[in-house]
Amino acid sequence: MTDQDNDSHSRPEGLGDATVEALGAVSEALEWVERARGELYSFHQLMGRADLLLGEACDKLRDAGHASAAERLESELVGRNVLYGRWTFQIVEDFDDNYWSVFRDHERRVRDELAQGRRHVFESEMKERRRTQGNSGHERRP
Repeated sequence: MTDQDNDSHSRPEGLGDATVEALGAVSEALEWVERARGELYSFHQLMGRADLLLGEACDKLRDAGHASAAERLESELVGRNVLYGRWTFQIVEDFDDNYWSVFRDHERRVRDELAQGRRHVFESEMKERRRTQGNSGHERRP
């Protein structure tokens, strides 16, 4: 077995350029979905923090003698769903269950079917073309 045969990122024998490029495009699309998922988690955390801060602001308004304003903000905004019927964690869960996990499963399936399950073959070949052989920090693999 050669190093290439044992390399989880090398092109399997017989896999054509067009297929490698297409699999790379699927992988890139998934990477963008992963980023979108991260943004949803950021949104979830930002909104949660904003809700806590608003609750603290209501306490300060009350302490400053503005109970009516504090009560209005508390009853109308503190704990309010940001989307109808959804707390932010439910948005993340729905995304995970209905899109992200399905996309990941299909990306894996197409890799398994076409490239023996190997990941990032397109990117690996691109890196190989761009590295300077023999230079420190340009090694083929860790």
